[in-house]
Amino acid sequence: MAFSRSARAGALATAAASFLLIAAAPAPTPGGPGIGDTYFPQLGNGGFDARHYDLDVAYDPATARLDGRTTLTARATQALSSFDLDLQKLEVTRVEVNGRPARFTRDGDEMTIIPHSPLPKGRTFTATVTYGGVPEPLGGPIVFGSHYGWMKTADGVFVACEPNAASTWFPSSDHPSDKATYDIRIKAPEGLTAVSNGRLVSTYDKGGSTYTHWRESRPMATYLATATIGKFDVRTGRTPGGIPIYVAIDPALKNGNAVDVYAVTAAATDYWSRVFGPYPFEETGAIVDDMPEAGFSLEVQSKPAYSAVRNETTIVHELAHQWFGDSVSVERWKDIWLNEGFATYAQWLWAEHQGTRSAHDAFLATYNGIPAGSAFWQTEVADPQRDTMFASAVYQRGAMTLQALRERIGDKAFFRLLPAWTSLHRYGNADTADFVRLAERVSGQKLDDLFQTWLFTTGKPTL
Repeated sequence: MAFSRSARAGALATAAASFLLIAAAPAPTPGGPGIGDTYFPQLGNGGFDARHYDLDVAYDPATARLDGRTTLTARATQALSSFDLDLQKLEVTRVEVNGRPARFTRDGDEMTIIPHSPLPKGRTFTATVTYGGVPEPLGGPIVFGSHYGWMKTADGVFVACEPNAASTWFPSSDHPSDKATYDIRIKAPEGLTAVSNGRLVSTYDKGGSTYTHWRESRPMATYLATATIGKFDVRTGRTPGGIPIYVAIDPALKNGNAVDVYAVTAAATDYWSRVFGPYPFEETGAIVDDMPEAGFSLEVQSKPAYSAVRNETTIVHELAHQWFGDSVSVERWKDIWLNEGFATYAQWLWAEHQGTRSAHDAFLATYNGIPAGSAFWQTEVADPQRDTMFASAVYQRGAMTLQALRERIGDKAFFRLLPAWTSLHRYGNADTADFVRLAERVSGQKLDDLFQTWLFTTGKPTL
C-alpha cells in the first residue's frame, strides 16, 4: 500500500505526538506511607483516594480470633508502583490487586502492596487482603485514658476505634481525611447480634452462625466503623420527625437504665436536625454494651456506641457528633476541637432547650470554676498535641469559644452559621481556618482577635 507525502507526514506527526505523550507520563512511584498528620505521621496513605470498603469479618468470642477479607476500592492519585495500607499485628495470608495476586511486605503497622503491574494515575482499582488473628486493643490509662479499639466483652466484642484503632481489625487508609462508603458483613455465633454502621441489609442464621450485612452509603472516617457483637435487645422504628432509628442495648444493663436511650436518641436527633441542618445519615440509633472498663462513648457513625449506660447529656453529645465529626470530619487531628468543642457546646444548647440552664450561664460556670493557675488554661485548643488531644480544655474551652463567638456576632448570625458549616462541608473534611473564614463571611465581622484569644493563646482570657 502506497502513501502520499502529506499522508506520510501526518502519520509521522501522529506517531511523534503519541511518543511525546508516553515519554511525558510520569514514571510510577511508591505511594506515601502516611498523609503527614503531625500527630500520627504514618496514618493514612498517599497515592490513592479510598472510595469503598467491603469488609467480611468472622469472629469467634470463644477464641477471640478474627478472620477477615477486606476489599478496598480506590482511585490512584498518582502513577503507583506500590501503595501502603495500615494494619496492626494481624497476619496477612493473601493479597490481590484487581483480582490478580500481588506481592506485599510488612514493616510494623505498614503493609506495602506491589501490584502485578503499575497503576496509572486516575485508575480505579481494587485491593483485596485476606488476614486473621487476635486483635489487640490500643491505649490504656496513660494514653488517652482508656483502652480502645477491638475490645473483648463477656459475650462478644465492643468496637470503638478513635483515633487510630480501625487498623487493628481491618486494613485501611486509617485517617479521617480519607473517607469512604462501606459494606460490612459479619459472621458471629448464632444467638448473638452484630451491629454496625448505616442500615441493616440482611441477617440470617446458617450452620450455627448468624450472618449480618450492614451498609453505610455515606462517606465515613475509618475510626467511626464498628462491628460490635453480643447479646442485645433491639428496638427499631422512626423518630417523631421520621428518621429511622435502631437501638441495641445489652440485656445485662436492662435494670440499670437511668435514661430512656431510645426516646432521648429520637428527640435529640430531631432537635439537632432543626438546629444543625438535616440529619446526614440514613439511620440514627445507639449501641449500649456492658463494657464499663472502656470508660468512654464514641460517636460511631449512625449509631453512637456507649460502653455502659450513659446519661442524657452524653447521648446528646454523641448525637451532635453526627454533624460535627462524622459528616464534617477533621482534616488533621490537631483540629479535634471542631469535633469535641462543638459536641460539648451542644450539651449547653440542649440544657438551654430544656430550660434548665442557658449556654451563657454554662460558659460562666466553666470560666469561674477553673482557677487561672490551672493546667486547663495551658492547652492550646487549636493544636493540643497528640497525647492531650482529648484533654478537657479541648472540650470545654472549645465550647467556650463558640459561646464567645455567639455573643460577639449575635444569635441570628450564629444560628445561621451552624447549618451553613454542616452544609458546606457535608460528608467532607475541614479545618479551623475554614471555620474562621465562614464565621467571618456569615457575620460580616473580622474575628481574628476572638479566635486568637480562645483557640491559639494559652492562659485564662480576660472577659
